[in-house]
Amino acid sequence: MIEWALAIAQTLLFVTAAPLLAGWIKCCRCHLQNRAAPMVWQPYRDLARLFGKNVVVADTTSWLFRLAPYVVFGAAVLAASVVPLIATHLPTNAIADVIVLVGFFALARFVQALAALDAGTAFGGMGASREMTVASLAEPAMLLVVFTFSVTANTTNLSTAIDHILASGLVLRPSFIFIAVALLMVAVAETGRVPVDNPATHLELTMLHEAMILEYGGRHLALVEWAGQIKLMLYGVLFIDLFVPWGIASQLSWAAAGTGLVAVAAKLALLGLVLAVSETLVAKMRLFRVPGYLGFAFLLGLLGMLSHVILEVG
Repeated sequence: MIEWALAIAQTLLFVTAAPLLAGWIKCCRCHLQNRAAPMVWQPYRDLARLFGKNVVVADTTSWLFRLAPYVVFGAAVLAASVVPLIATHLPTNAIADVIVLVGFFALARFVQALAALDAGTAFGGMGASREMTVASLAEPAMLLVVFTFSVTANTTNLSTAIDHILASGLVLRPSFIFIAVALLMVAVAETGRVPVDNPATHLELTMLHEAMILEYGGRHLALVEWAGQIKLMLYGVLFIDLFVPWGIASQLSWAAAGTGLVAVAAKLALLGLVLAVSETLVAKMRLFRVPGYLGFAFLLGLLGMLSHVILEVG
C-alpha cells in the first residue's frame, strides 16, 4: 500500500505545488526588475477568485468549448502522474514514458486550439494558428532530445533512465550539454515564456497562448491557467529528472521521500530563479524570429545525437 500511497501523494503534490512555482518565478522577476512583488502564494488566490466567479459562455460556442478546459486540465494531471517527482519505482512508472508525456502535451494543445477556433473570434483563430506553428517546430526538437537521451539510457522510461543516470554517477557527457540547452529552449517556447511569449501581456500583435483563452472566464479559465502552471512545473521536473536526478528517492520509504521532496524543492527554486533572471535580461523576440529560435534548439538536439554517436558509442 505504501507504493500506491506515495504515487497518489506525489501526483497531488505535483498538482497543488505547481501554482507555488509560478508564484516564486513571478516574485523573483519582480524583485529583479525593482517592482513590488506579490506573495508567492498569489496564484492560489487568483485561482480561488476565478473558481468563485460565474462562467459566461458565448452563444456561438459548442460543447467542445465547454469541454476543452476539463480535457486540458485532465491531460496535465495525467502527465503529472507519470513524471517522477520525489521518488522512483512507483506503480505509475509502467507508463512513465517520455513519449507518453509528449502525447499528453499534444492532446491538450490540440483540444485547446480547437476550442479557440470554436469561439469564432479573430483572436482565437490567430492564437490557435500561432500555437500550432510553434508546436510544429518545438515537438521535433523535443523528440530529438528524447531520442538522444533514450539512446544513452537505452530506454524512454523516466524511472529506468533516472536509475541509469544515478548508477553512472557524475559523468561529463557532451551530448547531455547540447540536449539540456535544447530542452530548456523548447520548455520556454512550450510554456509561453519570454523570449517566445510573455504571459503578462495581452497585446494582440504579440500574444500566442493568451489569445486562445480570452473567451474563457470563471472556473474554465481557472482550469486552463492551472494546467499551464502544471505544464511549467512538468518541464522543470523533467529537466531535473534527466540531468540532475541526485536526491530523488530510489527506495520506497517515507524518509527517502522526504529527502527527495527537499531535493526537488531546492532544485526547482534554483531553476525558477534562473528562469526569472533570463526573463529579466532577455527581451521578447518578434514572432517571425521564433522559427529560427526553435530551429536552433533542433540543431542543438541534432548535435547532441551526433556527439553521442561519435564520442560515446563504443
